[in-house]
Amino acid sequence: MIRREQSEPDDGALLDAYSRAVTYAVEVVAPSVVKIEAGRGGGSGVIFTPDGLLLTNHHVVAGADRIVAQLPDGRSMRADLVGRDADTDLAVLRIGAESGSFPWATLGNSLAVRVGQVAIAIGNPYGLQHSVTAGIVSALGRSLRAQSGRLMDDIIQTDAALNPGNSGGPLVTTTGEVIGINTATIVPAQGLCFAIASNTARFVAARLIRDGRICRSYIGVGGQTVPVPRALARQQQLAIASAVLVVAVEPRSPAATAGMRDGDLILGCGEEPVTSVEDLHRYLTDERVSVPTPVTILRRGQRRRLVVVPAESRRD
Repeated sequence: MIRREQSEPDDGALLDAYSRAVTYAVEVVAPSVVKIEAGRGGGSGVIFTPDGLLLTNHHVVAGADRIVAQLPDGRSMRADLVGRDADTDLAVLRIGAESGSFPWATLGNSLAVRVGQVAIAIGNPYGLQHSVTAGIVSALGRSLRAQSGRLMDDIIQTDAALNPGNSGGPLVTTTGEVIGINTATIVPAQGLCFAIASNTARFVAARLIRDGRICRSYIGVGGQTVPVPRALARQQQLAIASAVLVVAVEPRSPAATAGMRDGDLILGCGEEPVTSVEDLHRYLTDERVSVPTPVTILRRGQRRRLVVVPAESRRD
């Protein structure tokens, strides 16, 4: 019997398959991608319901008195703000409720995304409508600082090129599912682009549609992440290498009412350790509003436990 060696993959066939996959995704999603004009700025958005609800970035529409969405078919229509959230850089708009059904894209499951898979960005960079770039998912679970100062978690990193005007547009798989809302690039670096994961977008959109805003809790402190000296950690039997140093306490805030002071070192909230400002942000969800919470602090070398009742944050 004569054995034939297994043939190598044909490069041309692989490229053709890649091209077909990208083309298919664009054909599925592009009809739902809109150009957004919001005063002096603008960006992109993606319709995610047949009745005209669309997702974009908070920073695209922030401060705009009038928002216009231009559809791929050339129609322009007023977009009404349903709600926006600076902390996740997301906003929901509604267009043409009287216009019937719109092309809409499906929000995929970002937990199913894998590093290395193809990622396609569709948007309007520099006003060039329906520009398409493709790359891969470079990393998952990144953190990125929002313009509000709060850290956004579960960010998708991609090398699909993004430019001003792509903000708010979709990051798409080859099956035509939206896995992210494009939000930022690092300038002047190349190939470092970021998108808000679709699962985050789905959760935030649902809350914005229901309430018009996202409810979070706050305790009213300004803090910074600092290392815990090893000698102090040994003395206090601490299992953490860093904590949050309180550098300011707002007057009449929940922290002030509980007796927290400048210079206190926050070690934990409830039963959870606090090793960074980000830990504190993650802990202060809407579920903590009005719930008495034990906060472990270190003050002048002595461990103390204060009971703080977080209030609702009213920041837009």
